[in-house]
Amino acid sequence: MSAGTDLTAIRERKPLVHQITNYVVMNETANATLALGALPVMAHALQEVEEMAGAASALVLNIGTLSDDWVQAMLLAGRAANRVQVPIVLDPVGAGATAYRTEVARRLLGELEIAVVRGNSAEIATLVGRAAEIRGVEAVGSGGGPELAREAARALGCIVAVTGPVDHVSDGTSVRSVANGHELLGTVTGTGCMSTAITGCFLGVRGDDPLAAATEALVAFGVAGEDAAERARGPGSFHVELYDALYGLEPETLDARAELG
Repeated sequence: MSAGTDLTAIRERKPLVHQITNYVVMNETANATLALGALPVMAHALQEVEEMAGAASALVLNIGTLSDDWVQAMLLAGRAANRVQVPIVLDPVGAGATAYRTEVARRLLGELEIAVVRGNSAEIATLVGRAAEIRGVEAVGSGGGPELAREAARALGCIVAVTGPVDHVSDGTSVRSVANGHELLGTVTGTGCMSTAITGCFLGVRGDDPLAAATEALVAFGVAGEDAAERARGPGSFHVELYDALYGLEPETLDARAELG
């Protein structure tokens, strides 16, 4: 696994990352994708999602602002992606907060072949039937740790990335911990969704190894958060600096900065 090598591949190959995401973060995830070096497209119309997903290098499904039409678009895009083996990353935003969100997340997992699920501890715990507390879309309380990531990967049949102060990524057997990041990431709306978009970028060049892609994405995003925090004065300036930090990531030093366990 080499985050630096795959970051170079992203910048050279510029994978198209099709994102059906929420209104709150659409601009943020598009800009984060561009800053890293990939190409975003934010298409959710029923009339075009199948064609767009089939032409993409990765598909991101984010349930943050749901409606029935958007759910149908996600299913159409996901089936089209599955037909041509385009990897999918699912962000089950707010699963556990309402029955509708939980039901949609489980439906997408049941009807589509998902490569990676990326969520906070409460969202992931909900999907595997564990008790969890979530307020709106934010997890409350301590995270599930490596055990939750491993259990969820086994139950869901895909790579699971549980993000928090320390991120845990599992294929159901092994667990990789990523300690990169900064507390300011928790003060800006949409940073979790950005990390999902960045996962899509890495899947676009490492679809053959979703465990590596998910881990490398969290390393890259965490290192960018560290760099942004050094220059930021608070959440507002941190938000701006985060794009610059993603743009300025150095492939040559990224692996050495990875805090992996």
